Amino acid sequence: MRRLGTGIGWRPEIADAVERMPGIDWVEAVAENVCPGHLPESLLRLRERGVTVVPHGVSLGLGGADRPDEGRLTALAERAAALGAPLVTEHIAFVRAGGPLTASPRLEAGHLLPLPRTRDALDVLCENVRIAQEALPVPLAVENIAALISWPGEEMTEGQFLYELAERTGVRLLIDVANLHTNHVNRGEDPAKALAELPLEAVAYVHVAGGFERDGVWHDSHAHPVPRPVLDILTDLASRVAPPGVLLERDENFPEPGELERELESIRGAVEEGRAMCPVSGAVQEGRAIRSVSGAASRVRAVTPPVVVADDDTRERLALAQTAVLSSLVAGTPVPEGFDRVRMGVQARALAAKRASVVAKIAPELPVILGTEYRPAFLDYAHGHPMAGGYRQDALDFAGQLLAGRIEDAGVRRELREWWLERSGPVPRSRRPVVRAARAARRVLLRRR
Repeated sequence: MRRLGTGIGWRPEIADAVERMPGIDWVEAVAENVCPGHLPESLLRLRERGVTVVPHGVSLGLGGADRPDEGRLTALAERAAALGAPLVTEHIAFVRAGGPLTASPRLEAGHLLPLPRTRDALDVLCENVRIAQEALPVPLAVENIAALISWPGEEMTEGQFLYELAERTGVRLLIDVANLHTNHVNRGEDPAKALAELPLEAVAYVHVAGGFERDGVWHDSHAHPVPRPVLDILTDLASRVAPPGVLLERDENFPEPGELERELESIRGAVEEGRAMCPVSGAVQEGRAIRSVSGAASRVRAVTPPVVVADDDTRERLALAQTAVLSSLVAGTPVPEGFDRVRMGVQARALAAKRASVVAKIAPELPVILGTEYRPAFLDYAHGHPMAGGYRQDALDFAGQLLAGRIEDAGVRRELREWWLERSGPVPRSRRPVVRAARAARRVLLRRR
């Protein structure tokens, strides 16, 4: 695998700044936000300059009880091909639950939720990762996630869980040091212990991001500066192995380009500090890391034990457990036994807040139409209406629910109704006359033939 260097998460809001930013070797783009046939001009220009672009998936749900969806895998493969990416990345998480395995309605989290670190969950994850590896044209790396909640009855630490995953599948690891910090604050897990247990030769690259602490809970916001403890974990990692790449993530509340550049310099400094602490010289360490990562999959597979397939009973047990958790978080059903009720409440509110923020980005007209009432109205709607069809459908369902109720301002009702009508059909309302005319012309041509 090639050395990636220092990178930053590409987002449309900072696309121009990223293009002008010095010292950017590569970028990462959210896979679901990129259309292979219509790549953003900014990404095309970066690629022409030789900047590597890596697609980073967020919706595959490799840790879910179901096998990976073929359509989502195909879409991820198409994005990897369109971007000429050397690898693709996803998360060790579940993002939906319910459905046929539980004979219950499908539920969407709209966010990454942690797996129980159990043998059942590991067997399912390993099989799902293998399915994804076979469907993708380039290597896959999977990321550890941040968590607000802990599962009762876990059988492994995070480091042990990741080690076995890499050993059994040969998958590479995307280590997010900000998530290690989050789990330290929220779940009392020691980042140094996790790093000591990881197969560091399998590290593909590293994420660094900021967050904030409120009432003893760390929120991995990707909207705040990188704190010192996260940089310290990065230094610890770099003292153990030279990461092929390090990337700064920022998803919102974007600062001035100069501040992002200073954060990148702090990240470079933390890596250099770690290299200086390593008993092996930096150049030798880096060379060993690149060779070890490029050969990690073959060496890991050479000692892989017999393949364990997750049978239907295993998947069903995991499905029932994940559905109970997600239903509690998004539909208000009772908190499953053994879970911290306070933390489940924090997670539920965080999921609803994220839904409100993402819907506001996808449908920016709604906050304009509703003004200051948008957020409280959406949070009230989210409390009793779990997301079942993705964020775009969520926006439509929210507007439809408001229209079915009482909106005192006639102007707001009229604007909201026009917005909903424009987007609720298979063809935008404004384009329907054009579509009807095109269909009529086609019928005339067919009759003439």
